[in-house]
Amino acid sequence: MRYVSTRGQAPAVGFVDAVLSGLAPDGGLYVPETWPSFTRDEIAAMRGQPYAAVAAQVLSRFAGDEIPADVVETLCQEAYATFAHAAVVPLVQIGPDAFLAELFHGPSLAFKDVAMQMLARLYEHILAGQNRTQTILCATSGDTGGAAVEAFRGRDHVRVCVLFPEGRISEVQRRFMTTASEANVRCVAVDGTFDDCQAIVKSAFQDQSLRQAVDLTGVNSINFARIIAQSVYYFTTAVALGAPDREIAYSVPSGNFGDAFAGFVARQMGLPIARIIVATNANDILARALQTGRYDRGQVVATQSPAMDIQSASNFERLYFEAVRRETVETARAFTAFAEADHIDIPPQALAFMTELFVGVAVDEAETARTMLATLNETGELIDPHTAVGVGAIRRAEAVEAPVVVLSTAHAAKFPEAVAAATATSPGLPRWTQSLADRPERSDRLPADAEAIKAYVRAFAES
Repeated sequence: MRYVSTRGQAPAVGFVDAVLSGLAPDGGLYVPETWPSFTRDEIAAMRGQPYAAVAAQVLSRFAGDEIPADVVETLCQEAYATFAHAAVVPLVQIGPDAFLAELFHGPSLAFKDVAMQMLARLYEHILAGQNRTQTILCATSGDTGGAAVEAFRGRDHVRVCVLFPEGRISEVQRRFMTTASEANVRCVAVDGTFDDCQAIVKSAFQDQSLRQAVDLTGVNSINFARIIAQSVYYFTTAVALGAPDREIAYSVPSGNFGDAFAGFVARQMGLPIARIIVATNANDILARALQTGRYDRGQVVATQSPAMDIQSASNFERLYFEAVRRETVETARAFTAFAEADHIDIPPQALAFMTELFVGVAVDEAETARTMLATLNETGELIDPHTAVGVGAIRRAEAVEAPVVVLSTAHAAKFPEAVAAATATSPGLPRWTQSLADRPERSDRLPADAEAIKAYVRAFAES
């Protein structure tokens, strides 16, 4: 299995190199040269299998012969043994043909754990074999950072530096990062937005001197291994509801588009997905792009669903690449122009390709709050504001004749103020995380300046 850059100016690499590099040297994102697939019988056989077993099957299709199948199975078993629910991603019914996929039973109570626990073990296996230590630099709008810290803290072959926008994430999200005491973890509060943090990370990856000096890598959803791991729960939830004998639809709370693109990957592999609703909050760049054909960066607005407060969705480049029939010159032109002019006019044929599967729906703040309350009253389920955006989007999207699964991306306790304000009910932290509020915090504060942060990362690696 070989991986190519969406921008076409980097050589094709194998699975291991794609994972360890994160971002391609030309600034593009890695995708498989060809998409692996499952037959209908192979998908049907996933019914009733343990989550780790399905994950191993999916990951092995992308790893090829670079990692032995028995090693992949062991890594998956270890990764998903860290989850508090035996099913890893259980389904909960909230209405006729409407379900929640609870993705928050991992160590940091967010869907990012599903990929990050797998990725940490993959890194440790590869780097130990190479006797190598890498520096992970990641930007977070709230959940990626906590999941990365929980997954990589204390590991021998990885340093982790997490950038988060100061004052724009919840206290619980922040504490999952800043209470880590291990020497291989650094957390930086950036005086700016998540888009600023993400731009700094991309600048760091394009700095070849820095990349070589600190052996830089990334675990944001720019890393294709994250997308692979997230595609697994599309398979497990779909087969539980009758796939491949019937199609399933999904509503995905969306900021950086990685979780929704993982559904595209599952569909490319043969899973019958009828529709993916791309559910956004007021930061609706994705919804607007799918509705109007113009991918146009707006001002980031602070909302009660802060992990989605993004106006530059990095994984959209992967979908654009597929939509323009893998034309690397066009993809590079479009995203270079976006960096300079803040917009892309999507070619009509490419937009038609996108909207054959995806539909964009924006849910405002008032509707998000009403959805949290209505869901509690109607089902007894207390959901977080991001999940509420996904549930609210179902009601506004055109009806689809298929069961709809909402990806419930975080535990309600990660956003207690927003949930309590909407429902008059205070969500409690699960038992195993209740000491979080008592742990001392440790972080540094820096301006949204790429050079200052690159110097900080270099000093961290040298120390």
